Amino acid sequence: MRTERADFIGGQGVLLGGRLDLPDEGEPRAYAIFAHCFGCTKNLKTIGFLDRSLTDAGIAVLRFDFTGLGDSEGVFADTNFTSNVDDIVAAAAYLAAQHAAPRLLIGHSLGGAAVMQAARAIESAAAVVTIAAPADLGHLGETIVRQAPEIEQRGEAEVTLVGRRFHIKKQFIDDLERGSMAQIVGSLDRPLLILHAPADRIVPIASAERIYALARQPKSLVALDGADHLLLNQEDAAYAGSLIAAWFERYL
Repeated sequence: MRTERADFIGGQGVLLGGRLDLPDEGEPRAYAIFAHCFGCTKNLKTIGFLDRSLTDAGIAVLRFDFTGLGDSEGVFADTNFTSNVDDIVAAAAYLAAQHAAPRLLIGHSLGGAAVMQAARAIESAAAVVTIAAPADLGHLGETIVRQAPEIEQRGEAEVTLVGRRFHIKKQFIDDLERGSMAQIVGSLDRPLLILHAPADRIVPIASAERIYALARQPKSLVALDGADHLLLNQEDAAYAGSLIAAWFERYL
């Protein structure tokens, strides 16, 4: 695939670092947005492996760093789930202005919940895909509070998540608690593909089953047998990409 830089202004008004993965030859048949997992960046090798399968099918993919992460400007501690959603909507506006409006939204882990929410504001999106998405936004907040209970009194704390240190403010937890996955999933009026590894130790497969139960038809749930939460194995990520491409063909 070909890759070009694609920076744009995000939902908080700062410059976000992005890259656009394109088919090796010819014009893309459609454009997609990939929202990375919590604390990750657009450079997670999983996304590259997955995008190769999509670009082979003629689907261009915009991947970017959420505000305050990777190559993006801004302060991570001032972001939350809502700001992630706003960044995805801004990414869609960028594609619409510079290339073509996105037809597919893909989100990994917390990014999966975010793309389902963002779909409300992205009319061009014909379908949505989640990978290892949680069925309860509050679970992440509870994990943070268990690790750093002082955040309730001090309003901020340093925590270790996904192997990295993050400065997190209580507003992040409060924002998660205000979100309702039942409402987000139940109100989604687009075809939904749910991908999840049965052996996922970070977000259990029960989350995928819950999302499937809440979602409207048409919906599909595929188990990524043998994969981990991050799909770090190249074969697992490439397989997920080929599944998405085949499933999305109907909605092209």
